[in-house]
Amino acid sequence: MRWLFAALILLLAALQYRLWVGEGSLADLHSLKQEIALQAVEIEQLKARNLKLQAEVEDLDSGLEAVEERARSELGMIKPGEIFIQVIEPPKPEAAQ
Repeated sequence: MRWLFAALILLLAALQYRLWVGEGSLADLHSLKQEIALQAVEIEQLKARNLKLQAEVEDLDSGLEAVEERARSELGMIKPGEIFIQVIEPPKPEAAQ
């Protein structure tokens, strides 16, 4: 009877070890849940970025206004007959240190 009791105690200890420390343990499960949460946040950010890019593609594909706006802002282009005026602001004085 003592041997059976000792064997059951050893079996219980082995199962508890696997539950708390081994592969598939509670700590392992917790770290996997954290990783899933981080990846879900990253996926949401990428979905928002994709929607923004898709809207920009559709805007560029549908009309010339977006193309003109980009040419003006990024390339500094102007229409014929327009006058380009560049305003240069004086540098701000640095605070005394």
